Amino acid sequence: MRHADFSTAPVSATLPTPSARPAAAIGGGSGFGRAFAEVQGEVADFIQNGGGAALPDLTPEGGLWHARSAATVLGAPETGASSTNEEQQAFLDSIAPWAREAADKLGVAPELVQAHAALESGWGQRPIRTGDGASSHNLFGIKAGAKWDGATSETATTEYVGGAAIRTSAKFRAYPDGAAAFRDYARMLLDNPRYKGALGVGNDANAFAQGLARGGYATDPAYAAKLARLAGKLQGTSG
Repeated sequence: MRHADFSTAPVSATLPTPSARPAAAIGGGSGFGRAFAEVQGEVADFIQNGGGAALPDLTPEGGLWHARSAATVLGAPETGASSTNEEQQAFLDSIAPWAREAADKLGVAPELVQAHAALESGWGQRPIRTGDGASSHNLFGIKAGAKWDGATSETATTEYVGGAAIRTSAKFRAYPDGAAAFRDYARMLLDNPRYKGALGVGNDANAFAQGLARGGYATDPAYAAKLARLAGKLQGTSG
């Protein structure tokens, strides 16, 4: 399983308009903006500290540009109030029906599934792409193992070995649409006994994150903590 690997497509400060997908709000309220300002920092930190696509060695200036570009894409407050809360909410809304379907199968709250997708894909802004540049719809970074007979996409990835970040490449599953991606995600977790600790935990974000981490979903030693914090904050904005 990848460590939140993303495509190496150029980063643009102008966010694309969300694709037309089923939408169903998961909630909002006066606390939404505040909670998402905190969430933005979590995801930006995840990408900037080993979670993004492997990049060649950068000069100090190049590294600063990359960090600032990633922060802009994720809406990190660089010059004041965030301007991307609507984009993030649009992403959550777009995947909400599929997240609920997967969550029902897994016995967890939908916000936990949404948080996992947001963390792995950078709020849908950095998806794994196919060879022709199209989205693979693989929001969860599921690798294509020997038993996978569907479409694949090979991309750069960062793995942790002995605590050290190693740049490599791997093949990931590709899907025809988002619905197929979420159904495969739920099936993969249900069929693999390694992830039984993440199943049937309801609203318990910590149990869900720890269950995935213990099962080896990602090699980042801080993965469970990052996912649990993000899921907890999403739960705080719903209901």
